[in-house]
Amino acid sequence: MIVNLWGYRETSGRLEGVDLTGYKVEAVDGTIGKVDKHSDEVGAAYLVVDTGPWIFGKEVLLPAGTVSRIDPEEQKIHVDRTRDQIKHAPEFVKDRHLGDADYHRVIGVYYGSAPEHRA
Repeated sequence: MIVNLWGYRETSGRLEGVDLTGYKVEAVDGTIGKVDKHSDEVGAAYLVVDTGPWIFGKEVLLPAGTVSRIDPEEQKIHVDRTRDQIKHAPEFVKDRHLGDADYHRVIGVYYGSAPEHRA
């Protein structure tokens, strides 16, 4: 279970000050897109992922706590959720939801209650 969904795990390999924009994002069962924006704000860290053609060019917001591993050499971020879990997450609209505490609560409940994938 993730204790702080809005913070990177110590074991994720997150390097402070490294820009993750453009990194590919991999769910446990395949690619979901590339990082369009990210925040390292303490207690509110997240990734905004552009899904490209996978979900018709929509963006999704992933709390930093869903990140299981970051590979800076391959510029890939691995998350511990399935493509289906991410696809069915609450809708993200950049202009409305960035910085919206109510939306972050809804996302936190969704990803906090979504079972983690166990390999």
